[in-house]
Amino acid sequence: MKRVAILGQRGSFHEEAALAFYGGEPLDIVGYDSFEQMLAAYDSAQVDAVVIAVENTLSGGLIRNMELVHSGKHQVVGEVHIPIHQNLMALPGQSLESIREVRSHEMALNQTRDFFQKNCPWITLSKASSTVTAARDIVTGQLKGVGAVASDLAAEMYGLEILAKDIESYSDNITRFFVLDRYYRPENADKASWCFTLPHKSGALAQILTILSFYDMNLTRIQSLPIPGCPWEYFFYADIRFDDYMRYQQALSAVRPLIANLDVLGIYKGMQSVE
Repeated sequence: MKRVAILGQRGSFHEEAALAFYGGEPLDIVGYDSFEQMLAAYDSAQVDAVVIAVENTLSGGLIRNMELVHSGKHQVVGEVHIPIHQNLMALPGQSLESIREVRSHEMALNQTRDFFQKNCPWITLSKASSTVTAARDIVTGQLKGVGAVASDLAAEMYGLEILAKDIESYSDNITRFFVLDRYYRPENADKASWCFTLPHKSGALAQILTILSFYDMNLTRIQSLPIPGCPWEYFFYADIRFDDYMRYQQALSAVRPLIANLDVLGIYKGMQSVE
């Protein structure tokens, strides 16, 4: 059974991403407290794969995680997009009116604060270390009058009843995850992720963009990040979609002489959002 590293505990959005990517394949999900621990376990072959969040439609790129993938020379073999739907849940048999406190991760509370202010202002919102921890603690302590904000999967795993579904303020809240897997071989690749630096000269980036356009490459994302110890120099992280792999190879060959350093983080099949 494939051992897959995720952040946090079972029932998290990272686990949803793993289950979605592997499409029903039996998995041994292993939770870690940090992204660094996940990748260390992957490097030491304690796990076969890693699912790691790298971008969110509301908060942007998770630059630290991109750095970890890049610095570790890890190869991305796939991606998956997970809509972040937050739900209010509690022990079975309770009503919304009976809930006096709701616990969850700070980010989840921020994403759902509008719902509570509008529909149940009497509820006190309290921070927890994670959405899953909040759900688990309710079951462990049999806490009546206490709710949690977490995923469908967390409610299912811990036997909690969903009192209000999809309570996030923005419906377009989607997180993108990279998949690293030493045994997985992508098929029908149509997307590549790069990390590169450019020489200090006028029009350097414009040249790269012109070449990509000439070869019909679709630049779907580009983000800059300062290089530690090198003032005013930057890494560029870029995602490129293509229809023709040969044209992609030609574009790659054309830009290499113009780029100071280029690391291809992965060539893989781009995925649409999982509903």
